[in-house]
Formats: sequence, structure tokens, C-alpha cells
Amino acid sequence: MAAGAGGSRAIAVDCAVETPGWPPEEVLQQIAERAIAAAAARIGRTGDETLTILFTDDAEMRALNARFRGKDKPTNVLSFPAIGGTAPPGTPRHLGDIALGYEKVTGEARAEGKLLEHHLAHLVVHGYLHLLGYDHEMPEEAEEMEQLEREILESLAIGDPYA
Repeated sequence: MAAGAGGSRAIAVDCAVETPGWPPEEVLQQIAERAIAAAAARIGRTGDETLTILFTDDAEMRALNARFRGKDKPTNVLSFPAIGGTAPPGTPRHLGDIALGYEKVTGEARAEGKLLEHHLAHLVVHGYLHLLGYDHEMPEEAEEMEQLEREILESLAIGDPYA
């Protein structure tokens, strides 16, 4: 973990790439770290925390979506908040895991005319906010979450993903 602004510790992001076709792991790591750092800064999140991001394919996303959400179809991003409260003293708290599906994510970026890096940053932010308890089931929740996403992405010089 690297020290962040003001001496706070950065959130440790562990990326795992299990499907060919994704950008190089170093590139994905950089995109993820920047997106998470911007989101954490925007919502005032500090402290030692970790999360994992899995870069997989649509078949795995379909299986995860069916198993954990009862939806037998692939999706672009899934979040799995860690169960439990606090970490033992001196150890980072694991926030949970995020999974992204290659075909769905790259297809959306192409169809929407977005840079893949920008779409990835948006989905990482979206997944991270879910790990922290944000949701979009109700209209007012959706508006709050989408507005946060817009502000976070704007700080990364990425346009409104909902425009």
C-alpha cells in the first residue's frame, strides 16, 4: 500500500485476470487503483482497506449472477461485500470482491462509443460503491449513486457515463 494524500494509506487493490483479451494486468491495476482512490477521496474514505477485482468472462459472470442473484444471464459487474465487521488491529479490513465480464464490458464500451479504460473506471467505481453499501434499487438511491459516480469520474476527467 502506498501512502496517500495527507499521510493516509491507500486502499490496496488486488487484480486477478483469468480471461484472455483484457488489457495487460498492469494497465488494469492502474485503472482500478486510480478509480478506487478517486472514489475513496470523494466520499472521505480513509484507512487500511483491501478489495479484489476479478477480470473474467461472461460465462463466469453468468454463473456468479445465477448463483448469487438468481439471474441466469451475464452482467457487466458484480460486487460481493465482505461479511463481517472490523479487521483485527493492525490488519487492513477487506471490503469485498468485484467481478467484471470481458464480453459484456467490451461490448458495452464499443456500442456506447466509450474508451474501454473509461468504461472500466466507471464499472470499478460502481462496484466499489456497492461494496460500501450504495445501491440503485429505488429511484432516490439510484440518483444518489449515479451522482456520486458522475462526480468521481469527473475528477478523473471522464465524462458522464449516463449521458
